[in-house]
This record gives sequence, C-alpha cells and structure tokens, in this order.
Amino acid sequence: MATVTAMDTARRWTMLALGVFAQSSSAVLVHGTAFLLPALTQRGMSLATAGLLVAMPMVGLVCTLIAWGWIVDHVGERKALVAGPALMFAAGAAAAAVTNYIALGALLLLAGAGAGSTNGASGRVIVGWFPPDQRGLAMGIRQTAQPLGVAVGALTIPAVAAAHGFSAAVLVPAVMAGAAAIGCLFGIVDPPRPESTGGAGRPVNPYRGDSTLWRIHGVSILLVIPQATIWTFGLLWLHRDVGMSLATAGALITAAQILGAGGRIGAGIWSDRVGSRLRPLRTVAMAAVISMSALAVAAWAHQWWAAVPILIGASVITVADNGLAFTAVAEIAGPYWSGRGLGIQNTGQNLAAAVIAPAFGALITAAGFPIAYLLAALMALAAVPLVPSGSR
Repeated sequence: MATVTAMDTARRWTMLALGVFAQSSSAVLVHGTAFLLPALTQRGMSLATAGLLVAMPMVGLVCTLIAWGWIVDHVGERKALVAGPALMFAAGAAAAAVTNYIALGALLLLAGAGAGSTNGASGRVIVGWFPPDQRGLAMGIRQTAQPLGVAVGALTIPAVAAAHGFSAAVLVPAVMAGAAAIGCLFGIVDPPRPESTGGAGRPVNPYRGDSTLWRIHGVSILLVIPQATIWTFGLLWLHRDVGMSLATAGALITAAQILGAGGRIGAGIWSDRVGSRLRPLRTVAMAAVISMSALAVAAWAHQWWAAVPILIGASVITVADNGLAFTAVAEIAGPYWSGRGLGIQNTGQNLAAAVIAPAFGALITAAGFPIAYLLAALMALAAVPLVPSGSR
C-alpha cells in the first residue's frame, strides 16, 4: 500500500479533483432538482406537490449520510465513491424513463440516498492523502463543490428541460454521476490507515469521554442558520425590499456564491498557515455575528447603499466555516471514525438548513427581514463560546 509521503503529488490532486466532481454531481441532483419546478408545474402539477417531489433527493441524502459514513469507515472510500454515484446514475436514468409521479419520487429518493456517499468519502480521501499543512487548502477546494453543483444545475437543468423536456433534464445529474463513478473506480486509492489503538483491535470511539466533536457539530449547526438565511431569503429581500429586478438580484446572489467559494479556499489556506482549524473557526463565527448584526441594522434603517455590500460580505463570511469544521471533524475523529463523524456533521447541518425556510419564512412574514437577520446573528453569537480550544 502506498504511503502519504510516497503518493505522487499529481495523483493526490487528481483524487481531489475526482472528489470535487463526485460531490458536485451530488449537489446538482440534490439542489438542482429545484430547477425542475417550472417544468413540473407546466405539466399541471400543483406547486406544493412539485415542491415535495423535488425535495425527495434531499430526504434520501439526509437519511443515509451516517450509514454511508459507516460504510466509509468499514469498507473504504473508493468503494463508497463508486457505489454511491453508480446508484445515482441508475436511479436517475430510471427516473427519466417513468411517467408515474409516485415512482418518480421513489427513484429521486433513491438517487438522493446514493448522493450521500460522496460527502464523507471525498473528505476522507483528502484527509488521508494530503499532509496536514495542505489539508485546509484541499478541503477548501473540495467545499466549492456545492456552489459549483448549484451553478451547473442552474445553467443546465432549466435550459435542457425547456429544449428537450423533463426526462432529458433529469439525466443531467445522472450522467454526471455515472462519469464520477467511472472516474473514481480508476482514479481513487484508499488512503493508508494506522493500526487501531483500541482494545482487542477495536478503534477508539472519539465521541466517548470527549465533547470536542459534539461541540464542533453544535457550532456548525448554529452557523448554518445565518448561511441558510442568506441563501434562502437573500434574493427575495433584494427584490422585495431593496427594489432590485429579479435578474439583477439573481446576478448579485450568483456573484456572492462565487466569492463564497473563494472564501472557503481562503479560510482553508489560513488554517494551514496558523496550524489550527479551530482558532480560525472561532474568528469566522465572530465575523458572522458582526456581519449579520450589521445587515440587520442596515436593513432596519433602509440604508440600501450599505446593506447590499454587507449582504455580499456576509454571504462570504457565513460559508467560510464549512471547510474548517469539516476538516477538524475528520482529523479529530481519525481514520476509523471520520466517515461517521462527517456523516453526523452533514446530517445536523442539512436538518438545520431544512428548518430555515418555513421557520424564518413565518418570522419574516410576522416581523420583517431585519428581525430575521438579527436572530441569525444571535445564533452565530451562541456558537462563539461553543468552539473548542485546541490547535491541530
């Protein structure tokens, strides 16, 4: 078995690229199906039913993240990165061929279950093959997979659906997943694992007798609230309160997404330089408090000249913690528990993000956007003292 030091640098970065591509294909499926809403409603389906249908991949993802983490820990990263995208391809291709909506929902749920494989497995490959002083950068690049996947879905799925129909649009993430499965089959090598230090050959449970990982999970759940608030309601706020056209507001949100992807990479490089994931994580949490509080004040005072730049800044700041926490969980959990640790991490964040739309939607209806932004700032404030102390 190859060692980390012996692994060719080009091969290491090739595996990172494959992991990003696999994760992007999952993001196109899970988040891109929302772009099928116009095609579904044009078929005569109610918006509520269509919304339930396009949510099926997310349901499948959340229900299987921890199970896929167990598979990564016990079977290996390469097999997970091949099996999951292969399941996405098979279920997606079948979904493109059915006409019954119940069958379509079941197949999208199954495809979402396959998408859950890429989260922990791609992270484990990075932590396993990259040395500590490069992991932050590598994981920051890996964290760009979600906005890249959303961008690909936004650019392709509505256009394909309009030109070639609903079935062809469903094939977009399916074909990407099939290509990812083939690439990972030939390009991924499971990283080496040290001998277990647990009794009777069993790996030590990092959750037992230590609150560090639970605290990081809690921090990430709290910090995903301001992130999801901006992602979910930023466009509506710019259009309804600020008065921007939908096209201009959409372009602004897209630019903020791109800047946010760069911010994730920058946060990873920062953590490599200072030799810590947790110290930058605490600073990012404090910056989220400041930026969301400033956004609440500017929105309340109707100072749009300040509120719009603050929104862009908050969009970058509130996503910068993702890679830091993800890397910290993988490093602290170790090679025998990081799959499950990353599964727990993503499950908590996705469940919290799913609550934002209905809960904050009701809050905005009752009290307005400034109160929602202020509550998001308070959630970030609660995360600051929860960040564990420690270095690498």
